[in-house]
Amino acid sequence: MLRRPHYIALGLVVLLTLVVLKLPGKTTASLKLAIGGFFLPLFGLAGSVDAALDKSGNGLLPRSELVRQLEAAQRENQEWRLRAAQAEATAKENSRFREHYGWERQQPWRFRLARVVSRDPANWWRAIKIDAGARDGVVTNSPVLTLEGLVGRVSEVGFAQSQVVLLGDPNCRVSVKVEDPPHEQGVIAPASSSPLDNTLVDLGYLSRNAKLKAGQRVVTSGQGGIFPPGLVVGQIVDWRSVGFGLYTEARVKLEVKMNTLEEVWVKLP
Repeated sequence: MLRRPHYIALGLVVLLTLVVLKLPGKTTASLKLAIGGFFLPLFGLAGSVDAALDKSGNGLLPRSELVRQLEAAQRENQEWRLRAAQAEATAKENSRFREHYGWERQQPWRFRLARVVSRDPANWWRAIKIDAGARDGVVTNSPVLTLEGLVGRVSEVGFAQSQVVLLGDPNCRVSVKVEDPPHEQGVIAPASSSPLDNTLVDLGYLSRNAKLKAGQRVVTSGQGGIFPPGLVVGQIVDWRSVGFGLYTEARVKLEVKMNTLEEVWVKLP
């Protein structure tokens, strides 16, 4: 039921409507513009408030959504890092293959590139197994080397794999010569003074008057019928007189790091 103030307000609205309807057209239009101009700022303010509320509502994401986006960003970062590492490894491998290919073309012999697939736990420092065998033309006593120098020789041949004994193993003796002067010759044998150091070997049977100096290069002499001449073995470290002064023995630091072998070249017949 309407109260008295309500009747008064209703009567004023009706009276105002009648007055507006009786006014001339131009006056009515002006009045409409005035009323619109009065309420327009209020409408704009309301719109701005609604837009701000929408933006704030969009900006305040739930915690679960933020965690999901963070985990996605972390996964993407890990994927990019993995791709970068793979690209770097591929570039290094391509560079190594180009280097191997250029080296092979310069050699007068035929070679087969092989990967080191395992090492014998009982003879870790002195033997390796490679993924090349009889099907690849490998035969017993085939010389094995890298771009840096001589590694050893093939001791056993299987169909797809072969066993290689390394320099320093008692079963891999090599006839060598010392460059400058070139006439000093001897035989490479395991290092008696440091048997656990696979970077050193002994060079025995040098003449007692051998003129040696540290840094002289030692290469294969070609004698013995297994290793061709001129393959780098290592460098003279020091020497001593043995056998009551009858001959000289030297220690040689190998050119190839046997612990880091991954790929080798096998000389084919």
